[in-house]
Amino acid sequence: MTFPSLSTSSVRETFTLHETFSARDVFAVLAGLVGPFLAALALLPLRASVTHTNLALLLVVVVVAVSALGNRFAGALAALSAAAWFDFFHTEPYQSFHIQDRADVETAVLLLAVGLIVSQLAARGRTLGRAALADATHLERLHGVTRLTRHGTDADEVVQRVRQELVDVLDLQACRFVHGASTGDSARLEPDGSVTVPGWIWDLERQGWPYEEIELPAVVHGRSRGRYVMTPVPVPVPPPLEARLVAVDLAVQAAAALDGDPAPGAVQL
Repeated sequence: MTFPSLSTSSVRETFTLHETFSARDVFAVLAGLVGPFLAALALLPLRASVTHTNLALLLVVVVVAVSALGNRFAGALAALSAAAWFDFFHTEPYQSFHIQDRADVETAVLLLAVGLIVSQLAARGRTLGRAALADATHLERLHGVTRLTRHGTDADEVVQRVRQELVDVLDLQACRFVHGASTGDSARLEPDGSVTVPGWIWDLERQGWPYEEIELPAVVHGRSRGRYVMTPVPVPVPPPLEARLVAVDLAVQAAAALDGDPAPGAVQL
């Protein structure tokens, strides 16, 4: 049984190693390879007293643990590894990948199928959990800035707070606020979360952030109170749409705080 390999050079063509696999994902892949082997080995003393079905279910638990820790690839790898080592250690002839008994064949196939299904469900649950946590974080950002504006906090303080939130929510390299209307010469983050670049049809999802500064207008009631000039981190995958829409809402809060304050010039925060 062989598994597809990922060369470092091919990965670097599209993503850096940090962007492709986090340390947690790398550990999960290793666990997917080694975990079922160690579990199958540890279950050897029970081979004569526990049914093959129960042994297979115990190996499924390992698959679930790997899937919850890592990603879908790690979970699928764990399912394949569990089926292979169940065959090797717990079906006759032992220490061989050949299965003679039809019932053992069915158990191994079911172990693989259930392991794959459960691994994908576990990975999906982890993804949904991260999404729910991100949504809660975004909501707290908006509420925090809204509380500042409602309590009559100084406009410059609100502008600075929004700048800090933008750096976090969009993972920016740098961000500054400039009073006054946009010149129209720079890339711009639009209210719908898309990005426009003068003279280009820009597909943000495929092309990532433009390799230049991006303006985020601070507009309220149709009046422009300035703009945030953002320098994104050069990564091929931009922040998700939800994060970009939160950024737009944050800029609106800054504009609301500045509404009626005609201070000209640029403020570097």
